[in-house]
Amino acid sequence: MSAKKGIPTGWEVVIGLETHTQLSTASKIFSGSSIAFGAEPNTQASAIDLALPGTLPVLNKAAVECAIKFGLAVNGGDDRHIAPRSVFARKNYFYPDLPKGYQISQFELPVVTGGSVTINVDGVEKVIRLTRAHLEEDAGKSVHGYVAEGYVEDGYAEEPAHGQSGIDLNRAGVPLLEIVSEPDMRSAEEAVAYAKALHGIVTWIGICDGNMQEGSFRCDANVSVRKFGDEKLGTRAEIKNVNSFRFLEKAINYEIRRQIELIEDGGKVVQETRLYDAERDETRSMRSKEDAMDYRYFPDPDLLPVEISRDWVEEVCAAMPELPETAAARLVAEDGITIVEARLITQSQAFVRYYENLREYSGSAKRSARWMLGEISAFLNREQLEIDDPEVPSESVVGTIIASEAAQEISKTVAREQFQALCDKTEADIQALTKIIEKHELRQAWIRYIESKGLKQVSNAGAIEKMIDDVIAANPKSVEEYKAGKEKALNALFGQVMKASNKTANPAQVTEILKRKLAS
Repeated sequence: MSAKKGIPTGWEVVIGLETHTQLSTASKIFSGSSIAFGAEPNTQASAIDLALPGTLPVLNKAAVECAIKFGLAVNGGDDRHIAPRSVFARKNYFYPDLPKGYQISQFELPVVTGGSVTINVDGVEKVIRLTRAHLEEDAGKSVHGYVAEGYVEDGYAEEPAHGQSGIDLNRAGVPLLEIVSEPDMRSAEEAVAYAKALHGIVTWIGICDGNMQEGSFRCDANVSVRKFGDEKLGTRAEIKNVNSFRFLEKAINYEIRRQIELIEDGGKVVQETRLYDAERDETRSMRSKEDAMDYRYFPDPDLLPVEISRDWVEEVCAAMPELPETAAARLVAEDGITIVEARLITQSQAFVRYYENLREYSGSAKRSARWMLGEISAFLNREQLEIDDPEVPSESVVGTIIASEAAQEISKTVAREQFQALCDKTEADIQALTKIIEKHELRQAWIRYIESKGLKQVSNAGAIEKMIDDVIAANPKSVEEYKAGKEKALNALFGQVMKASNKTANPAQVTEILKRKLAS
């Protein structure tokens, strides 16, 4: 195998991604229909979406502004990559879920050209170039394997049955920004890192909710392989509509193996569109892959060119939030945390807000960063929560716990146990602290709480010496083992002292006094 995980020596993988990002507008791109997820089939399809005769599309201004925001985000605020004049085209193909017989998209003059996304894989940074980002409408959805109730009532079938299909046009006309990368990725890990970074950008700037389960963010992966050192690209296969980072990695890795094995056995890779079957962990052929010329693109005569003035771009730019890289650099400069920590913290605006509130209550940026990337992230992963979910503990109380640990009022162990109690919502007294808003009052209430629970850290040298003397007297075997050179015996004695103190003894003092007494 080569340095790239899972890729046989002598082979190079070339990957480019096309990402369909559903824009967070109130209505569709060319009609006033709602784009809310989960509605009954065909209840959010207007006459325009159904392509009834005489209807004309009207461009949604908010969709264009979303594209402008993205262009500014991936070009470091440089507006030269945003087209002053952008044109919509008709992309002609015939599917049951495409009522017009064509899709309104952009071809020669997209809103955004160029840009880049920086990824980090195993500590190595890499810049992935973007080709373009263009606006288009989504198609409807073919649902296979059942007969809808409406068809039964209208007499088209006696009863629901497998082997038949229904068409849901709720998604027809939903605004999309298709983001096309250059073929710069060389492994499934890089492709996933790029997809995650892109997901972070579009959710950060607020143009997409990023919900992959609902289809708001889905990727098409173009995968090819070639002998290492070859300049000519291999024939690519496109894996269509992958809506999970985990499935994206598995689908690409399967496709890499399939293509290499096919070539090594004397076969040829054909250009085609494939689907990933998660249950079988395999890709399957769907249809031959079309080239751009097959779609017979031509400018849509029903839509005027979009004129994007410099003033409009500046207006959109002024309303944009601080970008992730800028925020990360600011946190490094202001808080003294590492760039790695800062980039992890700036994974979303909600994550940054939580960190900044935590920093205020704890009084320590570095401790807050460690907790964000340690205990808090572990809790989120374990419970499969997002940082802004209501089940996540209040940053005011978590920050107070961190401040109390820093002041050596409680031990590190007690701090983590109290955080867990806060997460579990099992103890009414600590939950009551979440209702206190005023910072000073919360601090005083916390002190009363740890004192009432017997959790306050013992730092009195005399009291600690007494506990250590009792433990030494009760554990002569461990004492002899330590003196015989067994360091683990010290850990056993330390644990006994902490147990005797109900985990409240100052750990540093316990270690120092214990070593001194054992040496004497």
